[in-house]
Amino acid sequence: MRTSLSAALQAVLLVLLAVLVPVSALSAWVDLELDDTDRYIAAVSPLASDADVQGTVATLVTDEVMKNIDVGPLQETVEQFLHGTALSFTSTEAFQRAWDSANRTAHEAVTASLHGDDGQAVTIDLAPVIEQVKKGLVAEGVPFADRIPVRETSITVLSADRADGLRSSFQWLRSRGVRPAVGTVVLLVLALGLALARGGLRTGLSTAAVAGGGLVLGAVLLRIAVAVGRARVLDQVPGTDRGGAGAVYDALTASLRTTVWVVLLVGAVLVVGGIVGRIVAARRVVAARRG
Repeated sequence: MRTSLSAALQAVLLVLLAVLVPVSALSAWVDLELDDTDRYIAAVSPLASDADVQGTVATLVTDEVMKNIDVGPLQETVEQFLHGTALSFTSTEAFQRAWDSANRTAHEAVTASLHGDDGQAVTIDLAPVIEQVKKGLVAEGVPFADRIPVRETSITVLSADRADGLRSSFQWLRSRGVRPAVGTVVLLVLALGLALARGGLRTGLSTAAVAGGGLVLGAVLLRIAVAVGRARVLDQVPGTDRGGAGAVYDALTASLRTTVWVVLLVGAVLVVGGIVGRIVAARRVVAARRG
């Protein structure tokens, strides 16, 4: 009877940890990173040097220019030249400053879209970026650079439909904050402590292995959730914006992917430690009986 009860409790522990790990990570991520402007900017700021983002911006700038000029048979040559020049400018400090400014404004759209009542697409308005690109190209004497129109030109990061679908989940996660993460740690410590206190070393080691399995399973579920979320978010993003939107998504979820590896490592250590510990303890008992 006691063995059956112990097995049932360990099964419950495994399931609880497997569920709590992704919930804890996601709720803490929404509360500490996605909702915090400074952390949001810190996550996406390095994307100013990302090849996909730079390529998207250079293409948008070039397309806007080519809509306003006609140089006949030289159209393709001029287009390639302007694209190369715009792409080169995206490696400057001026572009970095403009990118950070555009994303600070974009974070307001993220907050409004995911936590508001009405759905709206989340976009990064590149008008400030294009203005800096234009100034830089004009200063360098690039032909036709003065014809670059400075108007709202956006990269779609999250469509309105996807924002509507995700809003309730984000609001629920936001309301939980870091409490699930704290609860997960408390549950793990209590489970291991009670197992050692009531069942002794062997029961404690078995519980550690089960808890480790729960953590590993939870980490796998979290990684799947991040991957599925990426596919869903990018599914409705226009093809021309997909590279930039994917880079933004990956930057914002980098901490979640790090969490996956940390939890996997901790879980693996508990599983291996619990199993090896049980084997060693069993051998010592056998050796003691023979002696």
